[in-house]
Amino acid sequence: MQTDSNNYDVIILGAGASGLMCALTAAQRGRRVLVLEKANKVGKKILMSGGGRCNFTNHFVGAENFISNNSHFCKAALNRYTQWDFIGMVERYQIPYEERRHSQLFCLNSAKDILNMLLDECANAGAEIRSHAELVSVSTAEPNDASSSRYQLVVNQQNTAHEFTCESLVVATGALSIPTLGGSGIGYDIAQQFGLKLTKRHAGLVPFMFSDSMKQLCEKLAGLALEVELSANKISFTENILFTHRGISGPAALQVSNYWNPGDTITLDLLPGVNAAEWLLNAKQNQTKNLLRTVLSHKLSKGLVAELQWLWWHEHAEKPMAEFSDKQLISIGERLNSWQLKPSGTEGYRTAEVTRGGVDTAGISSKTMEAKDQAGLYFIGEVLDVTGWLGGFNFQWAWSSEYSAGLAV
Repeated sequence: MQTDSNNYDVIILGAGASGLMCALTAAQRGRRVLVLEKANKVGKKILMSGGGRCNFTNHFVGAENFISNNSHFCKAALNRYTQWDFIGMVERYQIPYEERRHSQLFCLNSAKDILNMLLDECANAGAEIRSHAELVSVSTAEPNDASSSRYQLVVNQQNTAHEFTCESLVVATGALSIPTLGGSGIGYDIAQQFGLKLTKRHAGLVPFMFSDSMKQLCEKLAGLALEVELSANKISFTENILFTHRGISGPAALQVSNYWNPGDTITLDLLPGVNAAEWLLNAKQNQTKNLLRTVLSHKLSKGLVAELQWLWWHEHAEKPMAEFSDKQLISIGERLNSWQLKPSGTEGYRTAEVTRGGVDTAGISSKTMEAKDQAGLYFIGEVLDVTGWLGGFNFQWAWSSEYSAGLAV
């Protein structure tokens, strides 16, 4: 087996959003940078994000849009490199973009525009990128007066072993979400190897699944989308949900999944902003001869109303509104505003957009992303215990955390 040896100022593991941004930031400072990516292509998750349009940031970004055991950890990085800084780079490259609901920013043409921008910046700054490069091992380098290297890496690149040394090692490997795009737990292994702790990890921004009668209902309604208010553990989002053959997806479901734990119930308000009980009582007075399903079909799809009728009032399906008691209508109204559901689980890391949890930020400097007790070792992006909401926040965390590390490595 052939071997070679190269020394770099900075080696970055992972050529995703955070890895590429860290590479260009460090290289622009004159650092000799190598990015190692195990996949055959770089930036795969960038390319698939936002339906191929890349929701690259949001006009409004704050610490409240992130989940972490330390809610303050993200503030320093977000303040140092803001959404406006990244938008400025996008505009310098004259990449057309649009603002969608909830201030989300997407490429008008293709996510390739964002990836090509990052790659151009890396190339212009002199950062080297290698794909098909899988880490075999990492260890601390032997002290040497002639070298400032702290870490030694063995990398397998197309059946050839390469040895590298570096002063600063940046872990930008992502996490467990969407393994088909390269997601893995290698960053956690490196953290534990050097004594850093991990927080509990879950699939985040992920659809819910059901195994009871709700699954059959979802199968019948698969493809139906509607705006609801969905809640879990006192956190609510008003957005669309999408019924699937397995359960429910869509923005509201993905957002709530970040706050849901196995065994928890979720609460579905089918008529957000409407007091359904009062509305039905009023309909009883003004639409006396109408059937309840006819009344509800003014606000909900006929398919959904048919399933609700079977669940909640099938014995009274042909009864006109005037014959319902107030108590019956109040009960149905309360269910419409507060439908309690218990998912059997989520679709897991296979379809999760992010991994909730990760490297414990208690062991990381919020200003530099360097491990507090391991000089020259940095963690950025999704591998850390910082998880953003849906809407461009996870990309902004990648840009911001990389910038802090890129200035320090």
